[in-house]
Amino acid sequence: MRNNKLGCFTGAGIVAILITLFSLVGVAFASGSQMFSAGGLNAETGQVYGGVNSHAQITECAACHPAPWSTDSMADRCANCHTDIAAQMFDVAQLHGVIMNENGTLACRDCHPEHRGAMAPLTDLGGIVFPHDALGYSLKGHQLKAMNEPFACSDCHGDDVKTFASDSCQNCHSDMDIVFAQTHLLSYGTDCLACHDGVDRFGDDFTHSAFAFNLNGKHEEVACTKCHLDARTVLDLQSVPQGCLSCHAAEDEHGGRFGQDCSDCHTSEGWKPAKFDHDLADFKLVGEHKEVACEKCHTDGSYRGTPIDCNSCHSAEDEHDGKYGKSCEVCHTPTGWEDANLDHSLFAFKLEGSHTKVLCEACHQGGVFKGTPTDCYSCHKDDDAHNGNFGTDCIICHTTPTDWKDAKFNHGGFPLTNRHAGVACERCHAGGKYFGISSACVSCHSDPAYHAGMFGTDCAACHTTSNWSAKYSGPHPSIANEGGRGVNHGGASCRTCHTSTLHSATCGNCHDGNEGGDGGGGDDD
Repeated sequence: MRNNKLGCFTGAGIVAILITLFSLVGVAFASGSQMFSAGGLNAETGQVYGGVNSHAQITECAACHPAPWSTDSMADRCANCHTDIAAQMFDVAQLHGVIMNENGTLACRDCHPEHRGAMAPLTDLGGIVFPHDALGYSLKGHQLKAMNEPFACSDCHGDDVKTFASDSCQNCHSDMDIVFAQTHLLSYGTDCLACHDGVDRFGDDFTHSAFAFNLNGKHEEVACTKCHLDARTVLDLQSVPQGCLSCHAAEDEHGGRFGQDCSDCHTSEGWKPAKFDHDLADFKLVGEHKEVACEKCHTDGSYRGTPIDCNSCHSAEDEHDGKYGKSCEVCHTPTGWEDANLDHSLFAFKLEGSHTKVLCEACHQGGVFKGTPTDCYSCHKDDDAHNGNFGTDCIICHTTPTDWKDAKFNHGGFPLTNRHAGVACERCHAGGKYFGISSACVSCHSDPAYHAGMFGTDCAACHTTSNWSAKYSGPHPSIANEGGRGVNHGGASCRTCHTSTLHSATCGNCHDGNEGGDGGGGDDD
């Protein structure tokens, strides 16, 4: 008999071993790896899923562990029971939706391990970085504890990461600064998360300049609780009134007479010195008014309704005793009483030309300003070289821009043309008489002897103002028997035909009845 040194490792033995191993593996896979269980399931009870309220009540491994040839995964089996969690995964506003959005490769068992015993927690993040910022509380400001050790989830959540231990903040911050922690809790309450979000929004790096109400001057020294005492939420902090009197009503020495906006006069550097910007009021301070103490106008601490007319303050200083009225600003300016200059353009009688150089007293004699006459003759009667012959309305000939000699009369109804324009006024207005002068030519131009009065008094019928000696060039009446035709008299003078009067001329004066054959006039050629 042959001695077999390989023992059972014969060909038949090796085949038998392989058959046995394949059988065991097949049974293991077919039973959902039940024979390889790592330990007991968690026995924590909760909602009913798939007919059970804890993992420990699950008897079939295949309920969670699919066979190798199955198309399902363990995550699918979890979702089949935990349908509410499966719905969260598709909602980025929900916890599991945020987690899947941050890291879609995570499986359920990465955060929820099992088979660690009945009392082992079902949630264990292990080395997984949880997206804490996406849930409204950042861990950027909570990397290390007071002892310079890294934070663990249990430091804030205890044994259950689904809950937050409300005393976590108080315990940790008391270790850092117990006086501050206790004072802060008394001032703002114990609900730290109502104001803090983990990025130290209201911590050491907080600056009020990021908000509408900036802290400067004395305001920088004020404790937060002076304005934000007993604030419990961010909304409480942001809704604090910003008006001055909200904090300073008890310090208002003016009793509200100056309104509620203290910043009109005061600054945050302190109550004093105070300076009011009068440009914000109806009465602006210019000139010497800037140097006047407030009490001079605002007597008895009264600021509203203070009169703004000059006379209300300066009536005792009126050297004119009211003769010029109460509107001092007509002549004076805030630069000083002596620097007075009346703007006469504000009145009916405006000063122009030479009138601007006249002293006030020349017209306003005896200090009388109201009711002063505005007609020329009231002031210029003594200057009238015409002795009233031209009337009292000087502006007919004279104007104010120059002087008396630069006078020009508008001859109106009797225009002075050509040679009339050069005639001295006295030639027609003899004896200084200007009114009632006849405009007829013969008033100045008596009928020459050679006219003997036969042409009447209307010189203009023949003559013009440019030349007395010019021949008559006007239309000559036609002779009736000439049928409207003109008559050629060979340049005969007027006296040739008109021997006695303008209308005395007839053909028979020069031609007897036998001449002409056609009514006379033929021999004149």
